[in-house]
Amino acid sequence: MDDLSVNPYTKLCAVLGYPVRHSASPAMQNAGIQTLGVNLRYLALETHPDDLGRAIDGAKALRFAGLNLTVPHKLLAIPMMDALDASARTWGAVNTVRLEGRTEGGEWIPIAQSDVTFSEIRTHGFNTDADAITRSIREDLDLPIKGSRILLLGAGGAGRVAALKLAEEGAHLWLVNRTLEKATAVKQEIQQRFPACQVEVGYPGDVVDLVINATSAGLKPEDPLPFDTARLDLGAVASAYDMIYQPAETPFLKLARESGCRTANGLGMLLYQGAKALEIWTGKEAPLQAMKEALHSAVYGIR
Repeated sequence: MDDLSVNPYTKLCAVLGYPVRHSASPAMQNAGIQTLGVNLRYLALETHPDDLGRAIDGAKALRFAGLNLTVPHKLLAIPMMDALDASARTWGAVNTVRLEGRTEGGEWIPIAQSDVTFSEIRTHGFNTDADAITRSIREDLDLPIKGSRILLLGAGGAGRVAALKLAEEGAHLWLVNRTLEKATAVKQEIQQRFPACQVEVGYPGDVVDLVINATSAGLKPEDPLPFDTARLDLGAVASAYDMIYQPAETPFLKLARESGCRTANGLGMLLYQGAKALEIWTGKEAPLQAMKEALHSAVYGIR
């Protein structure tokens, strides 16, 4: 198809989150879908955590082709999946769901890749966030991960996945979280899974190459900074990365830029995780340039 019209054969994908109305994923994914010419359409559906199980069941009943899951659903969804890809098992979170139908021969086929009417549907969970965060850091900040000294703010769902992936790639990590217990738990998991990684809880006492904000602080104008200004001088930091992409420049990134840091927001991470999700659903190579242009238009107003 060469447009975004809908017909009786159109299949649906959606991002589920709470909140989710700010999401730029529909603009990005529909641009990719249109470029590929596949008969899919992508929506943003606000879903309360208490309703997540029913929403996933509804997607199965309605024969959706795929789902993306954002805050706060990535950990909650794990026990709700019928099958888990190695990526979801490795990183312990699901952000992409492929719905599949079972053939008479017992084979599971992605719904987006078939016009067959299936009587049995399953959910297959994947994680595309981990690879996306490190790719975005390397490309947007021109920063190698291996050997870099990185302070990670936030050890929740997104922060935990980022910490594990950074540890796998050989970074020296400092973990800061609002609750010490959660940061300590992530440190212990890293030490068990990646014993060669140097990881500490608390602020570094010296210069670091990168500070990453993996908290939600910055989504609202009244939010406080995600770090203790008495414990961290951004003037001693080379680069700053914020997983938040809307607003495009959070107070954290603004202060980092004014302090001389090289900065990047989470738009690259959103692009790469979304592109991989589209490939998982369709089996086709994602049109990165078209998706990137749509994101920049949605977030920055650049066309």
